[in-house]
Amino acid sequence: MPEPFRWDLIRPDELGSLLDGTEPPGLWFLDELVTCAGKVLARSGGGDLVFVGRSLDSMFDLLGGALHGIGEQRLDRLPLSFSRAGRRVTRRRWERRPLTAAQRDEARRMLADAGVTPYTLARRSRPVAFVDVVSDGGTFTDVYTLLTDWIRGERETWPAIRRKLRFVGVTVRAPTSPKTWRWARHQRWTAELPARSVLSVSLGRPVWSYFGNEQTKLTRSLGPDWWLAEADGPGREDLTRQALAEAVALVAYGRSRAGRQALARAVGREPDLAQPWLRTLVTELNAAAGGRRSS
Repeated sequence: MPEPFRWDLIRPDELGSLLDGTEPPGLWFLDELVTCAGKVLARSGGGDLVFVGRSLDSMFDLLGGALHGIGEQRLDRLPLSFSRAGRRVTRRRWERRPLTAAQRDEARRMLADAGVTPYTLARRSRPVAFVDVVSDGGTFTDVYTLLTDWIRGERETWPAIRRKLRFVGVTVRAPTSPKTWRWARHQRWTAELPARSVLSVSLGRPVWSYFGNEQTKLTRSLGPDWWLAEADGPGREDLTRQALAEAVALVAYGRSRAGRQALARAVGREPDLAQPWLRTLVTELNAAAGGRRSS
């Protein structure tokens, strides 16, 4: 079944009068979001970005506006939640119940809609970077397991594919210390990928919590029990309309001169700027903003 309806905010012809009467959104998180988005871009390896779930819809909207008509990177959403009930494995150990065959098939269909299949991964020139807020890495573990089981079933070449996969987790900012808990160190599968393929970017706790726990989203949460349900239509209640106004404002800011210049500055502060693809992206952002081209 189709995923839940979400408006196309890059070409918002269908909004009509939905924003009438909404309050101007207070984008109090904007500076942190732009900085974080610049880091995610820089650490994507030039790959297409796939935003998992709904938590980083605001980053998807911001980058959708900023990168419209610029570069080759594709932005997609994989609006799946993998949250599900657990089952007891031993007296002391629980694990989330496995996905059913029908649920796996539906998740694969949605991955294919985002341009991600074993066949395309083995043959694409650029990587695919999955992006999500991260606490313990459980969602990324589910995505990775789903992909690797599919790859084995299709008998595609893993050595070629492993270089095309990236996972960028947006974490809560914490003091830099050897004792700081790092999600990637506690997931065994991360050792199966090159070191630069599993990376983190941090946000301050208030912004991270807003995106991950508090922000009103434009679509319902899509846990496994809903993957096979009939898609719903657009919400029109006041909270959703106000959330829509916020999303529209983020797209507009991303497309603006100020937004593109701010994103270019955020990318330009990253060590990976030495890579030609990233320098080209900064040049194109500044050119689209009408600013000075990077040398």
